[in-house]
Amino acid sequence: MLERAFSAGCERFGFRLAHYSIQTTHLHLIAEASDARALSRGMQGLLVRAARALNRAWARKGSVFFDRFHARALSSPREVRHALVYVLHNARRHGLSVAGVDAYSSGAWFDGWKQHVSAAMQSFPGAPARSWLLRLGWRLHGLLSVDESPRRAPP
Repeated sequence: MLERAFSAGCERFGFRLAHYSIQTTHLHLIAEASDARALSRGMQGLLVRAARALNRAWARKGSVFFDRFHARALSSPREVRHALVYVLHNARRHGLSVAGVDAYSSGAWFDGWKQHVSAAMQSFPGAPARSWLLRLGWRLHGLLSVDESPRRAPP
């Protein structure tokens, strides 16, 4: 249901959701936005869709996301690569044993793995990256391994 919400709200108001990781208590997202307003509006729309879907599934009402999102601008290819590892392999950081690609991330659609990864059967619930940094720039520091682990949270 979260992937359906992501798909419906992945590209709006100058905002694009490029990658995600679903954890038990929170989400990690990598998004592009044309400016701070686009980021704010896009995230608000995305989180409202996600909250409505979760509330329907849980047969309840009320707030789902208690904190606002934390945004950090990534400005170098190395920062983007580290963020991709952090998001796509975040389950490992939380102590989960994941062999290969995390099924609760956008990793199945990610095209920057060193190893061959079978493509997901359904369509990507995000938007393709447009910025040079997120499309190509990070690759200057090497493709990601499905066995890589995030070292720590990005500052």
